[in-house]
Amino acid sequence: LGPKEIVLTFDDGPMPKYTKPILDALDKFCTKATFFYVGQMAQAYPDMVKEVMGRGHTMGTHTWSHPLNMRSLSLERSTDQIERGFAAVALAAGQPISPFFRFPGLSDSGPMLAHLQQRGIAAFTVDVVSNDSFIGSPARLTARTLDQVERQNGGILLFHDIKASTAHALPTILTELKKRGYKVVHMRSKSVFEPLPALTTELETKR
Repeated sequence: LGPKEIVLTFDDGPMPKYTKPILDALDKFCTKATFFYVGQMAQAYPDMVKEVMGRGHTMGTHTWSHPLNMRSLSLERSTDQIERGFAAVALAAGQPISPFFRFPGLSDSGPMLAHLQQRGIAAFTVDVVSNDSFIGSPARLTARTLDQVERQNGGILLFHDIKASTAHALPTILTELKKRGYKVVHMRSKSVFEPLPALTTELETKR
């Protein structure tokens, strides 16, 4: 990313009552984002996953069930979290998704990163943490986010589309970013991810 360039990312969803207004705000500003979805959430709200994709956003994943410390899991369990998450989100989307992934809490490890590389998956980090998991006030969330963006002069922003404060704050944040000369960059993958067929079949039988 160059100076004053931003990537908007949203983790943990979908949650329709917050994802929908976030999508509406992004549409209003002709802006695209990257959504890193949890497999179980995607399976719970497949129509919302399809709507996110239908509005032209990029879909990545964020594990199957969002374990708080991936490093504490065996490599077998952690890779299952990764692969099962991809299979579930792609199944909910009804179409191929991007090979983009974010570790919960950025809790990665050498062996897990090696697995991602082997599968052609890009791991995303964060430059600006909005702290929307801990800030319930839209005004405070807006102020903190903009302050952090200015300090970093752009970068990858982390939000969660399961938070009311984010849904309420986003229009103001986008207005201010535009006013201050920041440009939102839409991340798109050159290839699509191919889930493990056995996992897709297993998840299909449980729908």
